[in-house]
Amino acid sequence: MRTDDRGGTPPADDGDDGGARRLGDGGARRLGAAELGAGLGERATLVQFSSAFCQPCRATRRTLAEVAEMVEGVAHVEVDAEERLALVRELGIVTTPTVLVLDADGRIVRRAAGQPRKVDVIAALGAAV
Repeated sequence: MRTDDRGGTPPADDGDDGGARRLGDGGARRLGAAELGAGLGERATLVQFSSAFCQPCRATRRTLAEVAEMVEGVAHVEVDAEERLALVRELGIVTTPTVLVLDADGRIVRRAAGQPRKVDVIAALGAAV
């Protein structure tokens, strides 16, 4: 696997798009407060899987926190990938940061690996709210 210039390790089957992956369809899997260690947002939840030495995770944290503040009913939950390794494996997360967009019921509606742009996060929320 190659490592992008932002420090993340992208999935091998994605094309080269500068390190960030599209916010694609995440499937029908649901996550709850017990799995995430925090409550879900009333309208949507931005779940960020991070690791301790991940540089792009810091910028992603800021971006997701800004979006959560801007959009009423949206929560940002950061999950330490090393602490929730079973969940990471179950969801097939291979790089940090990975962002999941959940709807109000905790269903995964979008997924992205790499550092997302704010505009892409806001657009992905459209599928959740």
